[in-house]
Amino acid sequence: MRKHYLDNIRWVTVVIVVIYHVFYMYNAEGVLGGLGKITDLPAQYYDGFQYLVYPWFMPVLFVVSGISARLSLDSHSDKEFIKSRTLKLLVPSTIGLFVFQFIQGYVNMSLGGGFEGLVSEGVPKLAIYLIMVASGSGVLWYMHLLWIYCVVLVLIRKIEKGKLLEAGAKTPLWLVAVFILPIWGAAQIFNTPIVPVYRVAFYFVFFMLGYFVFSNDEVIERLKKIAVPLIMLAVAICVTFTVMYFGNNYADKPINRGFLYVLDAYVGSLAMLVGMARFGDFSGSLSKWMSEHSFGLYVFHYLGISSVALIFAKPGLLSAPVCYILSLLTGFIFGYGLYAVISRIPFFRWAVLGIKRGKINV
Repeated sequence: MRKHYLDNIRWVTVVIVVIYHVFYMYNAEGVLGGLGKITDLPAQYYDGFQYLVYPWFMPVLFVVSGISARLSLDSHSDKEFIKSRTLKLLVPSTIGLFVFQFIQGYVNMSLGGGFEGLVSEGVPKLAIYLIMVASGSGVLWYMHLLWIYCVVLVLIRKIEKGKLLEAGAKTPLWLVAVFILPIWGAAQIFNTPIVPVYRVAFYFVFFMLGYFVFSNDEVIERLKKIAVPLIMLAVAICVTFTVMYFGNNYADKPINRGFLYVLDAYVGSLAMLVGMARFGDFSGSLSKWMSEHSFGLYVFHYLGISSVALIFAKPGLLSAPVCYILSLLTGFIFGYGLYAVISRIPFFRWAVLGIKRGKINV
């Protein structure tokens, strides 16, 4: 039976990501966003939204991806699983960069004024294009890591032969709490410099916990009994993290390797997972539509937000409030609109979205 709460976690979290990126684009507190501050406010306290959600919204997606991997591997061979994940994850995040996402790279470079220097230095057009391709990866980093994790998972399964899954089903609540320790340890290693989102070990632990522990209904049923206090605890931790670090760079060391950040990430993702399992395990016309289109929204939303920033906000053609609202609306319009168009174009739907012929969710 389909677990509707997993679908609902995906689309709700992607919506949160869209909202986050609007604030990020014009952020003035701690992290330089795509464009930066466009208001005259001495402090943009609403940027606190980023601090409230950033630590946990990607971890919960990796947990859900781990659970989904379990569901897929229960009914498919390892070969079929890797083939499907390669189509859905690797093709769009590699070939898709050259076919479409270089446009995002162009917008990113234009926001940062990168083209002027390259042209003045006489950099060849092919080299500029390749730089645009690299700059256009953006939100696709999640797909890069997830594909690697799926390949590693298949190798681990050949070694553990179901024993870890069997043990995971018996996980008591006290051990769920202890998992914070390996997550904290993983946060300290395999973090790429310059591009801090590639936290290879950190997100890997969340993915594996999703597969080996939280994919078991027995564990979820135990956690559902404490869903309300867990949600309350998560809110308290998120608020504490925001108050303590507002104005600092929450996305890089030392903050993103600290214990409070890791606690926020783990408890926040658990609260979303268990809260949805208890209160959000339903499907209706709206939730079904949102779920079917959440991938397109994730892939294309940032192009809409950044385009508004480049065309209207950077030259100051519109007021700051209008730029925020227009960026939010355009994020959804580009997300859903481009998905509807590109998913119907042969080759592009394969290269950009990993959709095979005849399998279109629009």
